[in-house]
Amino acid sequence: MDARHPDPLHGTPTSEMTDADLAARLVVDAGTLARRLREKGLDVRRKTSISDVVTEADDAAERHITALLAVHRPDDGILGEEGTLVAGDRDRRWVVDPVDGTYNFVSGSDYWCSAVAVTGGDDYLLGAIHRPLTGETFVGGSDVSTRRNGVPVTRLTPGDLAAGSLATYLHPPFFDDPHLAEPFHRVSRGAATIRMLGSGSVDLASVACGIHTVWCQHSCPEWDWLPGRALVEGAGGVCTTVEVNGYDWFVAGRPGAVDQAVALLRG
Repeated sequence: MDARHPDPLHGTPTSEMTDADLAARLVVDAGTLARRLREKGLDVRRKTSISDVVTEADDAAERHITALLAVHRPDDGILGEEGTLVAGDRDRRWVVDPVDGTYNFVSGSDYWCSAVAVTGGDDYLLGAIHRPLTGETFVGGSDVSTRRNGVPVTRLTPGDLAAGSLATYLHPPFFDDPHLAEPFHRVSRGAATIRMLGSGSVDLASVACGIHTVWCQHSCPEWDWLPGRALVEGAGGVCTTVEVNGYDWFVAGRPGAVDQAVALLRG
């Protein structure tokens, strides 16, 4: 396809669409599609547990994103939560979470989103998250300061975990595993308050906006980590991964407070 030819789906010349513009279009389209399908009624399938579910909206939204990427970035790789895997260019890959917070999604909550990230050489990372029920779209990363609905967010300043909120999640059965429960209890007790709301990407967008001081979760796949990490880093925050008791914990938030959270996780 000639790069000057318009996208048949949206009429935008491929060569004129930046990664940031494309990422925003992908998540808005996917989130809008998922919302419309939810309004019509959904068949819900279990993946690994009663709270780990998938719907035809997840599959349809991922297919839509993949189709757009085939037009706009035909040489790029793709990794999707619902099974899409395109090898593509080794230096550039899109990571796709068509519906993050699917349990919330099927339960009628507004606390879910569509999320994508693109990685490249020289530590390039850009992410986008869209919340269809609130109308918020977040874009940011290594080369783009994070913005919400086109407006730059306030840069994150150093913070104190003990004076702020910790957004986190631990699946209930893991409380029986001391290798996970003990670090979780330590870091949770170190915060002024905790929030467990069920969408890591929405949590991380909130961290980027200064609502939560720190976010942490163990064993995150790329689609649950990279879109939100890009937003936090694009807002001046800190992101890191630390191994505790054989599990990787992913931590993001205000400078200083992240170091405090990591110290508590390590014990």
